Amino acid sequence: MAGVYIHIPYCRQACRYCDFHFVVSVWQKKELLPFILKEIEERNSYLGNEEIKTIYFGGGTPSVMEIGDLNAIIESIYRFYKVSPEAEFSFEANPEDLKSSYLKDLRKTGINRLSIGIQSFQDSDLELMHRIHNGKQAEESVKFAQDNGFENISIDLIYGIPRQESGSWEKNLDTAFNMGVQHFSAYHLTYEEGTIFDHWRKKGRINTITEEESLKQFKTLINKAAEHSFEHYEISNFALKGFESQHNKSYWEQKKYLGIGPSAHSYDLKSRRWNVRNNNKYMEAMHSGREYFETEILTPENRYNEFIMTSLRTTMGVNSLKIKEQFGEERAKFFTSKIQKFADSGHVTIEHDIYKLSIDGIFIADHVIEGVFI
Repeated sequence: MAGVYIHIPYCRQACRYCDFHFVVSVWQKKELLPFILKEIEERNSYLGNEEIKTIYFGGGTPSVMEIGDLNAIIESIYRFYKVSPEAEFSFEANPEDLKSSYLKDLRKTGINRLSIGIQSFQDSDLELMHRIHNGKQAEESVKFAQDNGFENISIDLIYGIPRQESGSWEKNLDTAFNMGVQHFSAYHLTYEEGTIFDHWRKKGRINTITEEESLKQFKTLINKAAEHSFEHYEISNFALKGFESQHNKSYWEQKKYLGIGPSAHSYDLKSRRWNVRNNNKYMEAMHSGREYFETEILTPENRYNEFIMTSLRTTMGVNSLKIKEQFGEERAKFFTSKIQKFADSGHVTIEHDIYKLSIDGIFIADHVIEGVFI
């Protein structure tokens, strides 16, 4: 199974927490389209003719694109790649873009999974984060999508927002579960270097919530999800049975994927490649025939670390026998010796050679993962 990711690097305005690559010059999106199409064609051998099982439009905000331009990209993928008839076809969108007419046309493109960037249903949270939509539009976007035939809908939510209390977070979750979505991703707010929130935090304009409150919100999330039959299948992802994100699972399961567009990443099991994080440099380099990407050949240590990082993030956990099989007995012994202290502290559970993060372990996942890296 292989996947294709298309990065649409445009947003109508900048959110105060975001450090993804995007520009707000939405009117320039037509200028980028020929280069997206060119890269799709030029890289058709990258996946070794493997069948494409997932296609994912991310960003940025893909829903700023016009339907005709989306169709041109989709037609190009089908022309140069072998796409499975059952392919999961995901599309990220913001609530303010999801009018009924747009959704109706979006369905005709073949897109069968929507990922809606709601973040919160509370107007105070949305205003603080500098989101364009309000809570009412967030709820309406899901209903409009359902009314127009989308039966696989995911929403994004953020917790740990400054001044957000557990009661407010619980209201967000209750609203989400009452809407009949099949999947949601919930991320704790992080203060990425260079973002407005990071600047405000350093200046004392906003304060981070306490660790105790963060843990309380996280446990509320897990409990509420379980009450509504959502499986917590990855640290930040929850799904009803059969509605897990197949595209994201391919990342965690070390499958091949091709990334198209500025800043997009690709992986062919042997190396990683990432495009320049600048729209103009991407287009100029491609136009002149120069390289617009960098490549890293993965060492056995790199591949071990990536296997640990992606596996420990999921409910499948890490099987030490697989480490021995793929990386040798020495690596397996290294892993089991390093992770034992986290098992002793209750942050990791062990059952039949399978190591998984406990609930407390999930909350400090990065620390645990770094602790078993080479």
